[in-house]
Amino acid sequence: MKPLQVKTVQLKIIGVATLILAFFACQKENSHQGKDNSTGTSTSIHVFLTDDPSFVFDNVFLDIQKVEIKAEDSGQVENEQEHQHDVDDNDDHGDTSGGWIALDIHPGIYDILQFRNGLDTLFATGTFPTTHELKKVRVTLGTNNSIVLNGQSFPLFAKGNDNIIVIKLDDNFTNLGSLGQLEFSLDFDAARSISLHGDKFELRAEIKAFRKEKAGSIEGRVLPGDAHALVMAINGTDTASAKPEAEGEFKIVGLKAGDYTVVYHATANNYQDTTIQQVRVSAHEDTHISAITLHK
Repeated sequence: MKPLQVKTVQLKIIGVATLILAFFACQKENSHQGKDNSTGTSTSIHVFLTDDPSFVFDNVFLDIQKVEIKAEDSGQVENEQEHQHDVDDNDDHGDTSGGWIALDIHPGIYDILQFRNGLDTLFATGTFPTTHELKKVRVTLGTNNSIVLNGQSFPLFAKGNDNIIVIKLDDNFTNLGSLGQLEFSLDFDAARSISLHGDKFELRAEIKAFRKEKAGSIEGRVLPGDAHALVMAINGTDTASAKPEAEGEFKIVGLKAGDYTVVYHATANNYQDTTIQQVRVSAHEDTHISAITLHK
């Protein structure tokens, strides 16, 4: 694969009025659905869409057609444990048996780069029995995926079953007890999801799921704007990133608790990078870093 060499690009935030109206309608509908959970036999789900940004592309348009959750009773859990490989293979190919539940969404094309620096949007809702364990989330993409680079649009190609993305959930999702409502976010890693093969852009979506009340964040500000800085939070092999807004504000969400190294990487005008060590992140807390000014 020939590496893609691209100079600093300013992200263009595109407002899509029809989607915004749909989101508000979805929220209004689901405010009534939440009130129907009085029996305590089901857990309502609200899924939010957010993004770990790309520093290369102007826009990343994903054709999201279906979102499902896998909620299993004790018998299904035992069967999956005994036949893990076969079950995982079936799930990766879109098999709907074994506890898969389709959520209510507005299918269509989403510019995921709109949802960065802590922004998100409600885009899927549903319910599952409280007696079941939530095991996986599955996102199915259509064929109308594309990116915009330097003002020019290119199609995104998903090979084989790469249009089906299965996210395995950790204990933060399986040990819910009798929780009546569950909210979590799906974080698309745009930078790691797209690669250039020959003259084609290929899509192999990287998505993680996290609960805000179980995850932390880092937020702050970096100046001056003409340094076009990128901000990365590093903990071992885990790296999350943000592209600051016009005034330098940034927020990195969905972080596990721990100590992070925060790197401010200047990409223009000969400014020097800056690194901050031992930034402590705790679950369900925003870690604030004082404003950083980069120097030449």
